[in-house]
Amino acid sequence: MTERTYSPEGSLLGGAENTAYTSSLRGLERAMAQGKILEGIVQMCDCTTMDLHLDLGGVHAVIPRGEAAYCHDGSPLKDIAVITRVGKPVCFTVLSVTREGAQPIALLSRRAAQEECMRRFILQRRPGDILPAKVTHMEPFGAFIDIGCGIVSLLSVDCISVSRIRHPRDRLTQGERIYAVVKSIDRAAGRVYMTHRELLGTWEENAAAFAPTQTVPGIVRSVEPYGVFVELTPNLAGLAETRDGVTVGSGCSVYVKSILPERMKVKLVVIDAHTETAPARMRYFIDPAVGHIDFWRYSPPGCARVIETRFDGNEDGDGA
Repeated sequence: MTERTYSPEGSLLGGAENTAYTSSLRGLERAMAQGKILEGIVQMCDCTTMDLHLDLGGVHAVIPRGEAAYCHDGSPLKDIAVITRVGKPVCFTVLSVTREGAQPIALLSRRAAQEECMRRFILQRRPGDILPAKVTHMEPFGAFIDIGCGIVSLLSVDCISVSRIRHPRDRLTQGERIYAVVKSIDRAAGRVYMTHRELLGTWEENAAAFAPTQTVPGIVRSVEPYGVFVELTPNLAGLAETRDGVTVGSGCSVYVKSILPERMKVKLVVIDAHTETAPARMRYFIDPAVGHIDFWRYSPPGCARVIETRFDGNEDGDGA
């Protein structure tokens, strides 16, 4: 039997199989018999009953409030979590199909789809596993990402990249599809914590794109009394001398004075500062298709300062 794939919500929409099952009453009946997980767009929330309503190929479909989401710890579902699904894709399994009356009605459950995803997929992962994810929303302390069937995990701001950022929106956008690595799993609480910086390359891999005497673009990430930290790539920043008119978040062009692997430093000179900022392009240096990593070391060989992540044996730790 082929292992079922559990993806962030929205991944199935427009797919041939999902379309075939959700475009007719007979297709929904087949999906119910086969236990398929499908997706559709929520058209409306009845704020009296808090039920969600969908149109699936002319079939009126309903997700009752109690079936709108799975809560691993049994905590009550908040109304806002139901209302905010309107206009968005949701996953579901088909619980029943009623042919009686003028219009057939399909009863759906997002909760059952999420419970299956949690049991058969998410809780079967281990630290170091690489998963596809989708950014759902962001707070100053981190980004929340869908790691399967709408189940959300926290990607803390310090785990997004090595180059420090003030807010996840400095690096990510809502709805963006990314890859992330399982950092730790609290199986009792049903919580999974993710990390991302390990996929963005080591210091040496990032520094290889630059050479002394080059002038390149950067983004100011921090202004300190002793200098200005300028991001060259999401996993590489250099230090320049202070300069008037330079502010955090502004774009700039910098001259590369020297690259020092043994000290893990890039020395820069700010040539020009401006307000136009192009988002730093993220590049994955580890192919997500490998599926798993055990160990990642950012620091160059021989460098006294060590930045690394060990995943093996870190079931409920912090991964660092």
